[in-house]
Amino acid sequence: MPLVEHLRELRNRLAKGLLAVAAVTIVALVYSEELMQFLTQSVPTCPKDVVSNGGNCAIVSFNTLMAPFSTTIQLSLTTGLVVASPIWLYQLWAFVAPGLHKNEKKYTYAFVGAAVPLFTAGAYLAYLILPISVKVLISLTPEGSANILSLGDVLDFTLRMVLVFGLAFELPLVLVMLNLTGVLTGRRMAGWWRGVIMGVFVFGAVITPTTDPIGMIALAGPITVLYFGAVGFSLLNDRRRRRGNPDAGLDDDEASVLDLTPERVGAVEAVSAPRALPEQATGEHGGAVRRLNGYDDIT
Repeated sequence: MPLVEHLRELRNRLAKGLLAVAAVTIVALVYSEELMQFLTQSVPTCPKDVVSNGGNCAIVSFNTLMAPFSTTIQLSLTTGLVVASPIWLYQLWAFVAPGLHKNEKKYTYAFVGAAVPLFTAGAYLAYLILPISVKVLISLTPEGSANILSLGDVLDFTLRMVLVFGLAFELPLVLVMLNLTGVLTGRRMAGWWRGVIMGVFVFGAVITPTTDPIGMIALAGPITVLYFGAVGFSLLNDRRRRRGNPDAGLDDDEASVLDLTPERVGAVEAVSAPRALPEQATGEHGGAVRRLNGYDDIT
C-alpha cells in the first residue's frame, strides 16, 4: 500500500477506537454516581450526623466548586479507556499485524493471551487488599482530628493501586519475553532470586501499608511464585535452544581450533599460463611477440 493509503487506514482505525471510547464514556457519565460509590466502598465513611473524630471513619467530600465536574469527567474517561480497551487495542493490532512475520504474530498472541489474565488477577487482588490498606491509613489519624477526604484523592488512590498491582503481575511475563528473544537467560534470572525476592517484599510492604504482614504477603507471594515460574520456563527454553544449536556450547571468547596439518608442495597443481588475447598474438608490424608467462617483454 502507498503511504497515503496507510495514513487513511490509520485514520479509520483511530476513528473506530475513539468512537468506542466515546460511547463507553457516555454510558459511564449516566452511571457515574454508581461508579463513585463502587470505587469508594473501601473507605469507612462516617454517618451523616457523625463528625469524624480520630481514625474510626472518614468524610468523603468535594473541596472545590469544580471538583464534582472534573472528578465525574475523569472517572468517565478512565472507565471508557479501560472498558473499551479490547476494541481500540484490536484496531491497533489490525493496523500493525500485516507488517509482522509469522513468528512475531505467534509471540504477540501469546503475550496478549497471558497479559490480560495476569493484569486482571493483579487488579482483583488490589481491590481485595484496598479496604485493609485504607482502614490502616485512616487509623493513623491522631485523636481529636477529623479525616475529610477528597473524592478525587480517593479515586486516584484506588486507580493507582489497581494499576500498580496489575502491572506488577506482568513482571514474570516480561522476563519470559526477554528470554524468548535471547536477551536474558534462565541461569542469569535464577542468579537474581535473592535480590528479586527482597525487592518484591519491600515493594509489597510499601504499596500495602498495613501493620500486619497479610497485605504484604498477599502481594509479594503471588509475584514470587510467578517469578520462579518464569525462571523455570526460561531454563527449559534454554535447554531446548541448546539442543537445536550445535554451537551453543562454544564460548564467545574461545578461539576456534586450527588445522595445522602440513600439505605436500608437489600436490599443488601448476597453474597454466593465461592465454593471450587474439589481438595480442602478433606485434605491431605483424611479427611474433615474445611472451614470458603469458606476458610480453615490456610487461
